[in-house]
Amino acid sequence: MSEGPPYDLWYWAEIPGRGEFVRLALEAGATAYRDRAREEGSETLARDLETRSGQRPFAPPYLVAGDLCLAQTANILLFLGERHGLAPADPGGRSFAHQLQLTVADIVAEAHDVHHPVAVGLYYRDQKAEAARAAKAFRDERIPKYLGYFEAVLSDRGPWLLGNDWSYPDLSLFQLVEGLDYAFPRRMKTLAGGLSRVLALRDRVREMPELADYLASERRIPFNEDGIFRHYPELDAE
Repeated sequence: MSEGPPYDLWYWAEIPGRGEFVRLALEAGATAYRDRAREEGSETLARDLETRSGQRPFAPPYLVAGDLCLAQTANILLFLGERHGLAPADPGGRSFAHQLQLTVADIVAEAHDVHHPVAVGLYYRDQKAEAARAAKAFRDERIPKYLGYFEAVLSDRGPWLLGNDWSYPDLSLFQLVEGLDYAFPRRMKTLAGGLSRVLALRDRVREMPELADYLASERRIPFNEDGIFRHYPELDAE
């Protein structure tokens, strides 16, 4: 484990969500942290968020490191990548790692908007017709476009997104593919033949010794219908 006081990670206790991308980096990097809402409940998270000032986060996840409070998943991972060697040491490599993470963030947002295309404040049942239209476009156009991009990056570099060593965007691509497999299993099965490198990377991350204990533990929150990636069978198709 790293020396010094642990980080405090604040994210909702009931869902993997965007916080899981940060957890994977902390776990793979053997970095000490406390998952505060998992320990104390999401009500404590809501109270903590309300009382913050100065470097005030808009929403979870946020990471507290001493007097520093970092929000936004890609921003947190940029910080952890540089501080804990989870990204290339050269400026160009760090920048490209951040670019890849921002691209993951884009598709994650689109995946969420499939089941909430009208308004986040409405229930899925209140926007099912619009969600069906959004899901078709996401399945037919957006999933293959995004994953095809990552397939091309891996063909340029490989076996990892930035070459011979894993970095935090690899962990995030793993979580993305796992989420899409959960939400759209039929579509992902259809696309699998053109995503050999992406799926090989997913399997490679699954087998990382740095993550073995975490992935097998109860601390790894299962996907569910309260999170970003939701499996509604009526939204999936080949």
